[in-house]
Amino acid sequence: MQKKETEGLTQREMVPTEMGPVCLSKTEYADYALKKALARNPAPFCGVIFDMDGVIFDSEREVLYAWQQVAKRHSIPDIEKVIVACLGTNFQATRRTFDDYYGKDFPFEQYEDEMRTIFFARYDERHGLPLKKGAVELLQNLKSRGVPVALASSTREKTVRKELTDVGIIQYFDVLVCGDMVKRSKPAPDIFLKAAEAIAISPETGFVIEDSYNGVRAAYAAELRPIMVPDLKKPDEEMRQKTEAIFPDLEVVQTYFDALGVKL
Repeated sequence: MQKKETEGLTQREMVPTEMGPVCLSKTEYADYALKKALARNPAPFCGVIFDMDGVIFDSEREVLYAWQQVAKRHSIPDIEKVIVACLGTNFQATRRTFDDYYGKDFPFEQYEDEMRTIFFARYDERHGLPLKKGAVELLQNLKSRGVPVALASSTREKTVRKELTDVGIIQYFDVLVCGDMVKRSKPAPDIFLKAAEAIAISPETGFVIEDSYNGVRAAYAAELRPIMVPDLKKPDEEMRQKTEAIFPDLEVVQTYFDALGVKL
């Protein structure tokens, strides 16, 4: 393996453990998390369900940026707080969150249109959304090993298909389950239960990779095995209790899966 390929795995940083912060490399961190997880659940895995925004794509920062521009234009307070509260939910749930915080008279549709104009202008400039570090490599790895992979995103199907197609990764997913395909949004478990059924995985052998609190809560409620890769919001004690492991990025997730093994 070339130096460039190993630098990210050998570089050390402070990570939280039961003993307090410890300086570990990514491979050491994955090994630590593996031992911790195996003490609770020794089963290997036979399928993976990915969230999309904040996991596959670095899109939540793009949405936040666009809303920040709208907020500056119209003097909307606390937009960061409201957007973080909306993470992992579908359009209807997002609308309710805005209504609850700003009131029924808030011109959500007007401002949401402005936000989308800003968002898609940046999208077109970049020819798609920026991918998270390690996303393509992990998807390729799972595909090469024959692991069933589903996407469970609160975003609408039409948008999901476009965004995955535009960056050339839609072929890595066996199933797409989107926000307009289920009645209840995350944190309800519906979207993950539907995805798990579609790729025929049982809770003890199916992982969910999520970045948001609502996503982790939904995966936990579905009795699947949540892995959190935090994005805009850092994990708290609830997230530590409801996840099998928390990793800094998808490169460490791949190291973890390699160590855990696949059950096919």
